[in-house]
Amino acid sequence: MSATDRDMLKLPKKKFSMWNWAWAIFMVVGLILSVQETNTSLSQFFANFGQFGEIFVAMAQPDWSYAGTAIPYLVETIKMAIISTVIGSALAFVYSLLIARNIIHNKVVTGVLRFIMNIIRTIPDLLLGSIFVAIVGIGPVAGICALTVFTFGVVVKLFYEAIETIDPGPSEAIKAVGGNNMNNVMFAVMPQILPYFVSYALYAFEINVRASTVLGYIGAGGIGLQLKNTLDMFQYNQTGMIILVVFIVVLIIDFVSTKAREALMR
Repeated sequence: MSATDRDMLKLPKKKFSMWNWAWAIFMVVGLILSVQETNTSLSQFFANFGQFGEIFVAMAQPDWSYAGTAIPYLVETIKMAIISTVIGSALAFVYSLLIARNIIHNKVVTGVLRFIMNIIRTIPDLLLGSIFVAIVGIGPVAGICALTVFTFGVVVKLFYEAIETIDPGPSEAIKAVGGNNMNNVMFAVMPQILPYFVSYALYAFEINVRASTVLGYIGAGGIGLQLKNTLDMFQYNQTGMIILVVFIVVLIIDFVSTKAREALMR
Protein backbone atom coordinates (compact mmCIF):
# COMPACT_ATOMS: atom_id res chain seq x y z
CA MET A 1 0.00 0.00 0.00
CA SER A 2 1.41 3.36 -1.04
CA ALA A 3 1.78 6.36 1.26
CA THR A 4 -1.02 8.09 -0.63
CA ASP A 5 -3.40 5.15 -0.01
CA ARG A 6 -2.52 5.11 3.68
CA ASP A 7 -3.23 8.84 3.93
CA MET A 8 -6.63 8.32 2.30
CA LEU A 9 -7.53 5.61 4.84
CA LYS A 10 -6.76 7.82 7.83
CA LEU A 11 -9.79 9.12 9.68
CA PRO A 12 -10.26 12.89 9.50
CA LYS A 13 -9.15 14.68 12.63
CA LYS A 14 -11.83 16.72 14.38
CA LYS A 15 -11.26 19.34 17.02
CA PHE A 16 -13.04 19.05 20.36
CA SER A 17 -15.16 22.20 20.11
CA MET A 18 -16.63 24.28 22.92
CA TRP A 19 -20.01 22.65 22.34
CA ASN A 20 -18.45 19.25 22.95
CA TRP A 21 -16.98 20.50 26.22
CA ALA A 22 -20.34 22.00 27.19
CA TRP A 23 -22.18 18.73 26.58
CA ALA A 24 -19.52 16.75 28.44
CA ILE A 25 -19.79 19.07 31.47
CA PHE A 26 -23.59 18.93 31.29
CA MET A 27 -23.55 15.11 31.35
CA VAL A 28 -21.13 14.98 34.29
CA VAL A 29 -23.13 17.51 36.31
CA GLY A 30 -26.34 15.67 35.45
CA LEU A 31 -24.80 12.40 36.64
CA ILE A 32 -23.71 13.92 39.94
CA LEU A 33 -27.09 15.55 40.59
CA SER A 34 -28.94 12.33 39.66
CA VAL A 35 -26.83 10.29 42.08
CA GLN A 36 -27.51 12.77 44.87
CA GLU A 37 -31.24 13.05 44.13
CA THR A 38 -31.81 9.28 43.97
CA ASN A 39 -29.50 8.48 46.92
CA THR A 40 -27.64 5.98 44.78
CA SER A 41 -25.17 3.96 46.83
CA LEU A 42 -22.95 1.29 45.33
CA SER A 43 -21.76 0.35 48.80
CA GLN A 44 -25.33 -0.56 49.76
CA PHE A 45 -25.60 -2.75 46.68
CA PHE A 46 -22.42 -4.65 47.51
CA ALA A 47 -23.46 -4.91 51.17
CA ASN A 48 -26.43 -7.06 50.07
CA PHE A 49 -24.47 -8.90 47.41
CA GLY A 50 -24.30 -12.00 49.58
CA GLN A 51 -28.08 -12.30 49.57
CA PHE A 52 -28.08 -11.94 45.78
CA GLY A 53 -25.54 -14.76 45.60
CA GLU A 54 -27.78 -17.05 47.67
CA ILE A 55 -30.79 -16.34 45.43
CA PHE A 56 -28.73 -16.86 42.29
CA VAL A 57 -27.42 -20.21 43.54
CA ALA A 58 -30.99 -21.33 44.30
CA MET A 59 -32.16 -20.27 40.81
CA ALA A 60 -29.19 -22.05 39.24
CA GLN A 61 -30.65 -25.33 40.55
CA PRO A 62 -33.98 -25.36 38.67
CA ASP A 63 -36.77 -27.69 39.70
CA TRP A 64 -37.06 -29.81 36.55
CA SER A 65 -40.33 -31.35 37.69
CA TYR A 66 -41.86 -27.86 37.57
CA ALA A 67 -41.45 -27.71 33.77
CA GLY A 68 -44.79 -29.45 33.30
CA THR A 69 -46.47 -26.63 35.23
CA ALA A 70 -44.53 -23.80 33.59
CA ILE A 71 -44.92 -24.82 29.93
CA PRO A 72 -48.75 -24.34 29.73
CA TYR A 73 -48.33 -20.81 31.09
CA LEU A 74 -45.57 -20.20 28.55
CA VAL A 75 -47.87 -21.39 25.76
CA GLU A 76 -50.48 -18.92 27.00
CA THR A 77 -47.86 -16.16 26.87
CA ILE A 78 -46.99 -17.03 23.26
CA LYS A 79 -50.68 -17.06 22.32
CA MET A 80 -51.09 -13.61 23.88
CA ALA A 81 -48.13 -12.35 21.83
CA ILE A 82 -49.50 -13.83 18.59
CA ILE A 83 -53.02 -12.42 19.02
CA SER A 84 -51.82 -8.96 20.02
CA THR A 85 -49.26 -8.85 17.20
CA VAL A 86 -51.81 -9.77 14.54
CA ILE A 87 -54.46 -7.30 15.73
CA GLY A 88 -52.02 -4.45 16.50
CA SER A 89 -50.14 -4.87 13.22
CA ALA A 90 -53.36 -4.95 11.18
CA LEU A 91 -54.53 -1.70 12.78
CA ALA A 92 -51.07 -0.17 12.27
CA PHE A 93 -51.12 -1.15 8.58
CA VAL A 94 -54.29 0.82 7.87
CA TYR A 95 -53.28 3.72 10.11
CA SER A 96 -49.85 4.01 8.47
CA LEU A 97 -51.44 4.46 5.06
CA LEU A 98 -53.58 7.27 6.49
CA ILE A 99 -50.63 9.23 7.93
CA ALA A 100 -48.14 8.71 5.10
CA ARG A 101 -47.93 12.04 3.27
CA ASN A 102 -47.13 10.46 -0.08
CA ILE A 103 -50.49 8.62 0.16
CA ILE A 104 -52.71 11.19 1.92
CA HIS A 105 -51.84 14.71 0.79
CA ASN A 106 -54.11 16.53 3.26
CA LYS A 107 -51.69 17.87 5.91
CA VAL A 108 -54.48 18.55 8.40
CA VAL A 109 -55.61 14.91 8.37
CA THR A 110 -52.09 13.50 8.60
CA GLY A 111 -51.13 16.02 11.27
CA VAL A 112 -54.07 15.15 13.54
CA LEU A 113 -53.58 11.40 13.08
CA ARG A 114 -49.86 11.67 13.79
CA PHE A 115 -50.58 13.61 16.96
CA ILE A 116 -52.88 10.80 18.13
CA MET A 117 -50.22 8.25 17.24
CA ASN A 118 -47.60 10.10 19.28
CA ILE A 119 -49.90 10.18 22.31
CA ILE A 120 -50.42 6.40 22.08
CA ARG A 121 -46.68 5.78 21.69
CA THR A 122 -45.84 7.74 24.85
CA ILE A 123 -47.72 5.25 27.07
CA PRO A 124 -45.35 2.51 28.29
CA ASP A 125 -46.43 -1.12 28.10
CA LEU A 126 -46.43 -1.59 31.89
CA LEU A 127 -48.80 1.35 32.32
CA LEU A 128 -51.02 -0.05 29.58
CA GLY A 129 -51.04 -3.39 31.36
CA SER A 130 -51.99 -1.78 34.66
CA ILE A 131 -54.82 0.18 33.02
CA PHE A 132 -56.30 -2.86 31.29
CA VAL A 133 -55.95 -5.02 34.41
CA ALA A 134 -58.03 -2.39 36.22
CA ILE A 135 -60.59 -2.37 33.38
CA VAL A 136 -61.02 -6.06 32.50
CA GLY A 137 -59.46 -7.73 35.54
CA ILE A 138 -56.51 -10.07 36.03
CA GLY A 139 -55.93 -12.47 33.15
CA PRO A 140 -54.69 -12.82 29.56
CA VAL A 141 -57.34 -10.48 28.11
CA ALA A 142 -55.72 -7.52 29.85
CA GLY A 143 -52.32 -8.57 28.49
CA ILE A 144 -53.66 -8.94 24.96
CA CYS A 145 -55.27 -5.48 25.05
CA ALA A 146 -52.09 -3.87 26.41
CA LEU A 147 -49.82 -5.60 23.89
CA THR A 148 -52.18 -4.77 21.01
CA VAL A 149 -51.90 -1.05 21.77
CA PHE A 150 -48.15 -1.39 22.30
CA THR A 151 -47.74 -3.27 18.99
CA PHE A 152 -49.74 -0.61 17.20
CA GLY A 153 -47.41 2.10 18.49
CA VAL A 154 -44.26 0.22 17.50
CA VAL A 155 -45.33 -0.91 14.02
CA VAL A 156 -47.10 2.30 12.94
CA LYS A 157 -44.02 4.42 13.64
CA LEU A 158 -41.68 2.19 11.64
CA PHE A 159 -44.13 1.40 8.88
CA TYR A 160 -45.34 4.86 7.92
CA GLU A 161 -41.73 6.04 7.67
CA ALA A 162 -41.01 3.11 5.33
CA ILE A 163 -44.04 4.01 3.20
CA GLU A 164 -42.78 7.58 2.79
CA THR A 165 -39.42 6.34 1.46
CA ILE A 166 -40.73 4.10 -1.34
CA ASP A 167 -39.89 4.70 -4.98
CA PRO A 168 -42.41 7.24 -6.39
CA GLY A 169 -41.90 6.00 -9.96
CA PRO A 170 -44.61 3.29 -9.98
CA SER A 171 -47.14 5.69 -8.41
CA GLU A 172 -46.43 8.31 -11.06
CA ALA A 173 -46.87 5.69 -13.78
CA ILE A 174 -50.24 4.61 -12.35
CA LYS A 175 -51.44 8.23 -12.22
CA ALA A 176 -50.15 8.89 -15.75
CA VAL A 177 -52.42 6.19 -17.18
CA GLY A 178 -55.45 7.53 -15.28
CA GLY A 179 -55.36 5.35 -12.17
CA ASN A 180 -57.05 6.53 -8.96
CA ASN A 181 -55.75 6.43 -5.38
CA MET A 182 -56.98 2.87 -4.85
CA ASN A 183 -55.13 1.69 -7.98
CA ASN A 184 -52.05 3.52 -6.75
CA VAL A 185 -52.14 1.79 -3.35
CA MET A 186 -52.90 -1.67 -4.74
CA PHE A 187 -50.48 -1.82 -7.67
CA ALA A 188 -47.74 0.71 -6.88
CA VAL A 189 -47.51 0.95 -3.09
CA MET A 190 -48.41 -2.54 -1.84
CA PRO A 191 -45.70 -4.48 -3.69
CA GLN A 192 -43.05 -2.17 -2.21
CA ILE A 193 -44.26 -2.03 1.38
CA LEU A 194 -45.46 -5.58 2.15
CA PRO A 195 -41.94 -6.95 2.88
CA TYR A 196 -41.37 -4.05 5.30
CA PHE A 197 -44.71 -4.68 7.00
CA VAL A 198 -44.07 -8.38 7.56
CA SER A 199 -40.57 -7.60 8.84
CA TYR A 200 -41.85 -5.03 11.34
CA ALA A 201 -44.67 -7.36 12.47
CA LEU A 202 -42.13 -10.11 13.18
CA TYR A 203 -39.99 -7.64 15.07
CA ALA A 204 -43.02 -6.62 17.15
CA PHE A 205 -43.74 -10.29 17.85
CA GLU A 206 -40.22 -10.73 19.27
CA ILE A 207 -40.78 -7.78 21.59
CA ASN A 208 -44.24 -8.97 22.61
CA VAL A 209 -43.04 -12.40 23.71
CA ARG A 210 -40.63 -10.75 26.16
CA ALA A 211 -43.04 -7.96 27.13
CA SER A 212 -45.89 -10.40 27.83
CA THR A 213 -43.69 -12.10 30.43
CA VAL A 214 -43.23 -8.78 32.24
CA LEU A 215 -46.89 -7.84 31.90
CA GLY A 216 -47.88 -11.13 33.47
CA TYR A 217 -45.99 -10.05 36.57
CA ILE A 218 -48.56 -7.27 37.14
CA GLY A 219 -51.48 -9.63 36.61
CA ALA A 220 -51.93 -9.50 32.83
CA GLY A 221 -51.83 -13.29 32.41
CA GLY A 222 -49.21 -15.61 31.03
CA ILE A 223 -46.11 -17.06 32.66
CA GLY A 224 -45.21 -13.74 34.28
CA LEU A 225 -47.99 -14.24 36.81
CA GLN A 226 -46.56 -17.63 37.72
CA LEU A 227 -43.11 -16.06 37.96
CA LYS A 228 -44.45 -13.58 40.51
CA ASN A 229 -46.07 -16.36 42.53
CA THR A 230 -42.85 -18.37 42.77
CA LEU A 231 -40.90 -15.31 43.86
CA ASP A 232 -43.51 -14.36 46.46
CA MET A 233 -43.32 -17.89 47.92
CA PHE A 234 -39.48 -17.89 47.82
CA GLN A 235 -39.51 -20.93 45.51
CA TYR A 236 -36.37 -19.82 43.71
CA ASN A 237 -35.70 -23.23 42.14
CA GLN A 238 -39.09 -23.00 40.43
CA THR A 239 -38.29 -19.41 39.42
CA GLY A 240 -35.07 -20.67 37.86
CA MET A 241 -37.05 -23.25 35.86
CA ILE A 242 -39.40 -20.56 34.55
CA ILE A 243 -36.48 -18.30 33.57
CA LEU A 244 -34.74 -21.18 31.79
CA VAL A 245 -37.86 -22.12 29.80
CA VAL A 246 -38.53 -18.49 28.84
CA PHE A 247 -34.90 -17.99 27.84
CA ILE A 248 -34.89 -21.01 25.52
CA VAL A 249 -38.20 -20.11 23.85
CA VAL A 250 -37.27 -16.43 23.39
CA LEU A 251 -33.90 -17.45 21.94
CA ILE A 252 -35.58 -19.74 19.41
CA ILE A 253 -38.21 -17.15 18.44
CA ASP A 254 -35.58 -14.42 18.04
CA PHE A 255 -33.43 -16.67 15.82
CA VAL A 256 -36.31 -17.78 13.58
CA SER A 257 -37.73 -14.25 13.35
CA THR A 258 -34.35 -12.73 12.50
CA LYS A 259 -33.75 -15.27 9.71
CA ALA A 260 -37.25 -14.66 8.34
CA ARG A 261 -36.77 -10.88 8.32
CA GLU A 262 -33.39 -11.23 6.61
CA ALA A 263 -34.97 -13.40 3.91
CA LEU A 264 -37.77 -10.87 3.38
CA MET A 265 -35.42 -7.90 2.97
CA ARG A 266 -33.20 -9.54 0.36
